This record gives sequence, structure tokens and C-alpha cells, in this order.
Amino acid sequence: MRRVLLVSAALIVGYTVTARAQNAMGTIKLADVAGTWDSKTIVGPTDSVAVRSVITATADGKGWTLKLPKGDRVPLRIVTVGGDSIVTEAGPFPSALRPGQTVTLLHSIAHYKGDKSTGTFEAHYSSGDVVRGKTEATRRK
Repeated sequence: MRRVLLVSAALIVGYTVTARAQNAMGTIKLADVAGTWDSKTIVGPTDSVAVRSVITATADGKGWTLKLPKGDRVPLRIVTVGGDSIVTEAGPFPSALRPGQTVTLLHSIAHYKGDKSTGTFEAHYSSGDVVRGKTEATRRK
């Protein structure tokens, strides 16, 4: 019984120390990534650049937009923020890749480090197709 208590106490202390260390490192803040980002989506086995776009990120999260080539600004919704990552969603909006189709939902996860971002996306189309790929972005100076 005593061993169980000692092991349990050690696990609790270890968890507490880990949680404090993670909290001390902090979670990225929207203000940390505010600015204009030149972005590209990458798809396929050869990592082809599919679409170049511009993301405008605001410190309060209320004015985030995605500007596609030959398209209007699409509002981005902040889903969650944690660690080095920000999850966004958008849609519906006209597809930049598939004329005549609509992207019903664009779900993106971006990991930020300084003025660079990498991540993944999943685009759902009105046709029922789902396209997955990677993203890369650089903040403008």
C-alpha cells in the first residue's frame, strides 16, 4: 500500500512539474503572429504548390482573412490556440483550384516559429471531395 502511495505521489509531482514547465513556455498569442503572411498550399506526392494566398492576421483574432488569387477576402475563424499552433476554419467560398466549385469548409492547423509557419489543411468541396495538404507561410517585414 505504501508503494502505491509513493508511486502515486511521484506521478502527481511529475505531472505538476511538466504542466508548470509547459505553462512557463506559454501558449502563442494572436498578437505574436499579427501581420501579413504570404502563404502557399502544397499538395500531391511531389509537393506541388497549388495556391498562393495572403493571410492577414490581427492581434484580436476578429479580422483574420485569407486572400486568394482573383478572389475576395475570405474571413478566417479562429477555432483554437495552443502551444505553437493556431487552428482556423473558413468557408464556404469559391474554389481557387476548381472553377465552378465551392470550398464548403477549409480547416487549417498552423505551427508558428518567428516569421515562419508550417502546417496542414483539409479542404472540403461541394462535390464531396476532400483534399489534404501542407501549408507554408512567411510573415512580411
